[in-house]
Amino acid sequence: MTSTAIPHSFPIGIDPADIDFMGHVNNASYLKWVQAAVISHWQRLAPADAVASHLWVALKHEITYRKPAFLDDEVIATVLLEKVQGARAFYETIIRRGEDVLAEVRSSWCCLDAETLRPARLTDSVIEHFYPPRD
Repeated sequence: MTSTAIPHSFPIGIDPADIDFMGHVNNASYLKWVQAAVISHWQRLAPADAVASHLWVALKHEITYRKPAFLDDEVIATVLLEKVQGARAFYETIIRRGEDVLAEVRSSWCCLDAETLRPARLTDSVIEHFYPPRD
């Protein structure tokens, strides 16, 4: 991850329903985790009024699976905002078990106005909350 944005760590709980017939986490669960992690990132760093007035929908996910995860694993997703362009935001999420990278995910999202459900650009004052203060 090379962005200067503030990273967000999101602990992942693995449920028995996440386990597939081969005894490890089903690939579809990673998508569920990424979506929860990105929304958690938004809710943690954005101002409350922006959280209340905006919704996010995923447009695209590209997942590269590196290693399997298992039921008792302690897994963390680290979310990083790469850039905001108009109403779109681009994220990188790394899912790890300890030092092992289990999956790398690049995703794009569209910001919606919560009332109209139409695409909405974020203001610079909202975007600034995702980057450390400049000296």
